[in-house]
Amino acid sequence: PFAIFGDAIPASLTESVGDADRGQAVFLDRDRGHCVLCHAVDGLEARFQGNVGPALDGIGARLNEGQLRLRVVDYTPIDPNVIMPSYFRSDNLHQVGQAYEGQTVLSAQEVEDIVAYLMTLDGAPS
Repeated sequence: PFAIFGDAIPASLTESVGDADRGQAVFLDRDRGHCVLCHAVDGLEARFQGNVGPALDGIGARLNEGQLRLRVVDYTPIDPNVIMPSYFRSDNLHQVGQAYEGQTVLSAQEVEDIVAYLMTLDGAPS
């Protein structure tokens, strides 16, 4: 359970702090987040980065953790017509295989890890 306030989910989904290294791994993983299918990050060593979604360079400077969390959990409250998957929603979904009904794509910890990774994309030299 989580609460949306405006365009954000301010509270963490877990008791554990997100880990940026694990988040980057999920961001790249074809079987989990696979965010690079649609998004690009300058300097990220990943082949075939996408251009369907916006580039995420500097996203950590433009949005706060709560705003990023909502966008990963479920972008539809912000834009009902978005094509981005809802990574932590399990209800009111369409074309879900029977074996996956009632499940989320990512765990709460994986969401927090991706948020931690995205927060590192603040435009500052690494």
